[in-house]
Amino acid sequence: MIAWGSSRVDVIIPALNEEHAIGRVIADIPKEVHAVWVVDNGSTDGTAQVAAAAGAQVLHQPERGYGAACLLGIEKALAGGADVLVFLDGDYSDFPGQMPGLVNPILADQADLVIGSRELGTRTRGSLMPQQRFGNWLATRLMRLLYGVRYTDLGPFRAISSSAYKRLGMRDRNFGWTVEMQVRAAKHGLRGIEVPVDYRPRIGTSKVSGTLKGSVMAGVIILKTLFVLQRKGA
Repeated sequence: MIAWGSSRVDVIIPALNEEHAIGRVIADIPKEVHAVWVVDNGSTDGTAQVAAAAGAQVLHQPERGYGAACLLGIEKALAGGADVLVFLDGDYSDFPGQMPGLVNPILADQADLVIGSRELGTRTRGSLMPQQRFGNWLATRLMRLLYGVRYTDLGPFRAISSSAYKRLGMRDRNFGWTVEMQVRAAKHGLRGIEVPVDYRPRIGTSKVSGTLKGSVMAGVIILKTLFVLQRKGA
């Protein structure tokens, strides 16, 4: 059920070479969303054109990096007065129609940050690779040990109030983005919860989990982010 009233909900989608998926992602986003920001992160295909044709506002971030793309999208959403920021992947592995489950707890003042947990939801066979599940398990266990917060996932499908986001001072411009947000939220005493979300195999080949090198590099970055934040403070 969607009852967002006058609250502005903006969706931010980092995208790199997702021309075959991005149109389907945008089409499934609830119509109550105020704006969809697709941040083209240096695509060499028709991602930007397909996204624009589907009704999204397209931004260009030539600096490669998940965090770099998110930061640009957030800048534009906040400038427009967004009350809630929703993050969603552009590969159609998430179910955009489940967005109210992430947004409603924030608008009901029950949470500041809502993580869509793929571990708690229903996963289609082959959607979450073994290396991804192990990485999530390791990172969330370390977060519990170092910061005392209990999560089951670092899922990219998430929502945060704009007021809470402004307190975080997010800096990561790469794959440490998701874990940085969860750690900074914990250190600032924000109310973070998880809700189950479903997950399916992405359209196309993953730039990260689809290769051993990509998975290892992402894992190293995430672990480094955890320990750097613990040492220096959020």
